[in-house]
Amino acid sequence: MDNRRRSIPAWQDRISDPSLTVLLVLQFCAIFVAAPLAAKGLPLARTVADTLVLAVLAVVVMLSRKWGAIVVILLGLAAYVASFLPPGEWSPVLGTIARHGGEMLALSALVWVVAHAVYAPGRITLQRLQGAIVVFLNLAVTFAAAYSLIWELIPDAFANIAAPTTVHEVANTLYFSLTTLTTTGYGDIVPVDPFARSLANLESVIGPLFLAITVARLVSMELADRRR
Repeated sequence: MDNRRRSIPAWQDRISDPSLTVLLVLQFCAIFVAAPLAAKGLPLARTVADTLVLAVLAVVVMLSRKWGAIVVILLGLAAYVASFLPPGEWSPVLGTIARHGGEMLALSALVWVVAHAVYAPGRITLQRLQGAIVVFLNLAVTFAAAYSLIWELIPDAFANIAAPTTVHEVANTLYFSLTTLTTTGYGDIVPVDPFARSLANLESVIGPLFLAITVARLVSMELADRRR
């Protein structure tokens, strides 16, 4: 039993870097391929996107050594699944909060686990750089879930955009989240509700700070590794 317990961290160390590459590929497919196809109305695209997200979470669970992160992911998935219970079980508002709240919980745990793998001491590899991209994209997806929550609870929270629908909601909020995180700000979708504006301000601050802190951290880790 002791040997088996010691072998688990060693196995996780071996798959850590390759897993970051797998996460990046899955995430690119979900965000930049499956989500736009779902918005176009392709029947299987939403199912494919959900499957890719579940695959990402499964990889993160295998990668994680933190039971707290695994518990948070499972709680998030449980809340997401519970949101699809029959309407009589609870109100639509609670279902919306459970669905998007569960998404935010699971995605936040994903950011936690991957960031720990990226910033851990050691040599900076290509896979770690890919992991940093995974964290950056996951921040956008997490904020997109928060925007979806606000948009469903307050349909007029955003200007120049139609009322939320299941098909277009993910693509629209992802688009707005990425343009906000990268401070691109095309201006075609504008937050008008105070909560939406506050969240957009927070995301626009986190984006540049994340890039600056990540570059400084990785460079200092690489220099420290070379000195050794």
